[in-house]
Amino acid sequence: MLVAAAASPAELERMLVRRESGEPLAWIMGRTRFAGVDLHVRSGVYVPRPHTEPLAREAAARLPAGGLAVDLCTGCGAIAAVLLAAVPSARVLATDIDPAAVSCARRNGVDALRGDLAQTLPPGLEGTVDVVTACPPYVPDADLHLLARDVRAHEPLLALAGGADGLDVARRCVEAAARLLRPGGWLLIEIGGRQAGTIAAHMERHGLAAVHTGRDSDGYDRRVRARCVNTGV
Repeated sequence: MLVAAAASPAELERMLVRRESGEPLAWIMGRTRFAGVDLHVRSGVYVPRPHTEPLAREAAARLPAGGLAVDLCTGCGAIAAVLLAAVPSARVLATDIDPAAVSCARRNGVDALRGDLAQTLPPGLEGTVDVVTACPPYVPDADLHLLARDVRAHEPLLALAGGADGLDVARRCVEAAARLLRPGGWLLIEIGGRQAGTIAAHMERHGLAAVHTGRDSDGYDRRVRARCVNTGV
């Protein structure tokens, strides 16, 4: 792959050195493929993982034609780009606190806003959104040292560290979704292992029901889906 991408032997050598240091291949190539969508990925921005693809596809299946979706913690805009590709008539907004991620998402055709979760979204969206998605940082701080060495060395801590139990940002995503979703709207959020019960209980406290957990190919809880039923939140 690197051989085909390099314009010269000198460039190939530079690319190989970067890869040998553990730098993500997507950064070196400047692109990756996610759920059938080609994405630009710049250095310093979290690289979307294959285990997130089922969440993106399920969210796309639940987004109606002409609907409205919000993707929190969008990163390079992977989930949002899948939603746009699957439902071109929908309006998809995305947010991220990292300016590099926002710039990358915009290059991928996503209407991305820089800010903390829903704080920079346009006014008047509360109670109107069909689908909210989120892939927040969810690694407990005490477990960060267990991540692969290359991940620890290169990928942004902001996209990984989730606080004491890994759910600091995830809880806030749930609370934001509870305000944004219309009755019957859906939240789909990615989590780490052993976090499903805790985040599901938080969802229910905020008027989200019909909670369902999806597992990855290794049998680990990886995503949680819930529906807005509380119009008073």
